[in-house]
Amino acid sequence: MIRTAGAIAVVVILIAVYSAAYRLTEGQQSLVTQFGRIIGEPVTNAGLHFKVPLVQEVRYFDKRILEWDGDPNQIPTKDKKYIWVDTTARWKIENLVKFAQTVRTETGAQARLDSILDGATRDVISKHNLVEAVRNSNGILAAIDRREEAKKKAEAELKRQQEDGLQAGERFEEIIEEEVTGEIEPVEIGREKLSEMILERARTNLENLGIQLIDVQIRRIAYEKSVEAKVYDRMNSERNRIAEKIRSIGKGEMAKIQGKLNKDLKEIESSAYRTSQGIRGKGEAEAIAIYAASLGKDTDFFRFKRSLEAYRKTFGKKSRLILSTDSEFLRYLK
Repeated sequence: MIRTAGAIAVVVILIAVYSAAYRLTEGQQSLVTQFGRIIGEPVTNAGLHFKVPLVQEVRYFDKRILEWDGDPNQIPTKDKKYIWVDTTARWKIENLVKFAQTVRTETGAQARLDSILDGATRDVISKHNLVEAVRNSNGILAAIDRREEAKKKAEAELKRQQEDGLQAGERFEEIIEEEVTGEIEPVEIGREKLSEMILERARTNLENLGIQLIDVQIRRIAYEKSVEAKVYDRMNSERNRIAEKIRSIGKGEMAKIQGKLNKDLKEIESSAYRTSQGIRGKGEAEAIAIYAASLGKDTDFFRFKRSLEAYRKTFGKKSRLILSTDSEFLRYLK
């Protein structure tokens, strides 16, 4: 009988110890409740812990960083473009007592995150243009500005070297970039700043729930299907318009280059003609001088030579002339 009572006592003690002890793993934290009321401070250290058996209960919570994935929402931007915005966030339980009192479980926290973060995202996106949610900065424009500055220096050097053909090519590329840059809308805030604004807007409301919001990111942006085709058509028309501008600029530059080539060609031809005429005139002057000198040395021979040249030009194979016998023209035929 004594042995039976002792065995029962041992079993009761073991059951009491088993129901009084509980274990926390790494990444867990807990609250002890008694009749639904929280007792003591949250337990955050991993290991073996104890509670009053049969009276107190343990509620387990995660103390790691958790993820929230929102459902894509259709939001109109400030410039009246309807887009689907998909956001994601990271959060953790900061005040376990407040968390348990307000949202109770992680499922309840996810539901509150849905409403708060979706509302903050809608408010921020709808107050800014689409480009703010797409790009982070004006890095494209800054890069173009740096290239234009480098081109200006190169153009000045080319002018000093008077390489007109290369100058025209450099200017053509600069004009093209000016036209394309004019179509790029500058960013004032950027995507990262919008994410920070969503974070700040939602963080205050979540702190009252014992939740610390770590960060918010815009994961994906897409056009609504009904307007996506129209947007692509507009983008194509804009690109075609830019291409037409570039073609017209290229034709203008080609006309300038062709005009300069024609001008240079005429100058070269004129200079060559002037030089050739000078050489020709000098040669004729020398020939006349030689001719005059030979004429002064033997006038009879000169007359004879000139008469032979006149005969050659006057008489053909079937020429007929009627001249008197005392004609000077027949003097050397006698």
